[in-house]
Amino acid sequence: MHSFDDRPAPPRTVLTPSTLNRLVRGLLEDALPLVWIEGELCNVSRPASGHLYFTLKDAGAQVRAAMFKPKSGWLRFRPADGMHVLVRARVGLYEPRGEFQLVAEHMELAGEGALRRQFEQLKARLDAEGLFAPSRKRPLPRYARRIGVITSATGAAIRDVLSVLRRRWPLVEVELLPVPVQGREAPPAIVAMLRKASAAARHDVLLLTRGGGSLEDLMAFNDEAVARAVHASAVPVVCAVGHEIDFSIADFAADLRAATPSAAAELLVPDGEALRRHLGQLAHRLQQLQRRRLQAQVQRVDHLLARLQAQRPQARLARDRERLVQLHRRLHAALREQARLRAARLERLHARLLAQHPRQRLQLLHRRLAERQRSLEQCMSHRLERARLNLRQAARALQAVSPLATLERGYAIVFDAQGHVLRAARDAPPGTPLRARLAEGELALRVTDGTDEPR
Repeated sequence: MHSFDDRPAPPRTVLTPSTLNRLVRGLLEDALPLVWIEGELCNVSRPASGHLYFTLKDAGAQVRAAMFKPKSGWLRFRPADGMHVLVRARVGLYEPRGEFQLVAEHMELAGEGALRRQFEQLKARLDAEGLFAPSRKRPLPRYARRIGVITSATGAAIRDVLSVLRRRWPLVEVELLPVPVQGREAPPAIVAMLRKASAAARHDVLLLTRGGGSLEDLMAFNDEAVARAVHASAVPVVCAVGHEIDFSIADFAADLRAATPSAAAELLVPDGEALRRHLGQLAHRLQQLQRRRLQAQVQRVDHLLARLQAQRPQARLARDRERLVQLHRRLHAALREQARLRAARLERLHARLLAQHPRQRLQLLHRRLAERQRSLEQCMSHRLERARLNLRQAARALQAVSPLATLERGYAIVFDAQGHVLRAARDAPPGTPLRARLAEGELALRVTDGTDEPR
């Protein structure tokens, strides 16, 4: 029996630093593929390679991080020490030094990130309800007569819009519908103005706009009530909020989104100068068309005048007069021929009518009756003659086979009491009464046995 100390030691697994770091790196990447981390930037460094190296820290700890090109070039702000940021990163290990680090893929300012998440959630919910459906977008009027601009009365947006409208289409009437465009009081004011303008129905189109700013500055246009008011407006709404890269919830709910206030003004009205050139071109084309049509009409009149002179009206009238005389003669000839044909037809109908007169028809029927009576008498005479001949032949044949002829020769026919012809003597035993028919008359008989003598 072996003691505990005598057991063999388990085999030892010996790792190198590289192998260990590789294993730890795999475990970290498998366990934490992507994480969001919020913290303060420090030790920010951007070498010539374009990569971004920094440290994220809070009150209790810090972690090294890196963001490689090209993602480091996509940032919308310039990272600096002391900034509070929200980072989406993969957790990993820098194997050569065995240092725990983050590999960042996205970075945004911490406050803006919360607003961005709120923006995306509201956008997804309203989109699911159908507020952004392309099928509900209404077309804008081609030539708007009155435009209502919902914006700040002191902002740069209204100046840009008025400048573009005056330059492009001075005929349009513009009404400023002033509202605050930033702060807590902005959303309810915008909603009230949209409802008021929709109910008034004074405008052909409404423009909801403001200038650029941070995401927090634009939050009045990311309000759910504002989006629903834009959607419910009875008047088409164009939305132009911020710069070209900025998008708001109101942009998606509007009938049309413009990149900037100036771009919205260009979309709302036609270019007057371009329209003037187009009208000039149309006028020139119309003049050319009228000139060509007038020339064509002049040529046609000249052609008709030449034909009229070549045909000489007097000669044409003479030909027409001669043709009229010929037609008059042909008409009289046709009338005479038609009268002759009708007279001949009338004579034929009169003859047929006379032939169908009852007196004529009665005489014809009398003649037919006499002929048929004669034919019937002849037929009856022939049939009677044939019948007499057949009767005589039948009589002779009957006479040849008649029993009366036999009786004439002295024979008799014997009948029993029931009237049956007696053919054998055994059928009449003695005492049987019989009846014998002769050529002339009958005799009553009785059969005897031959011993009786005649009385």
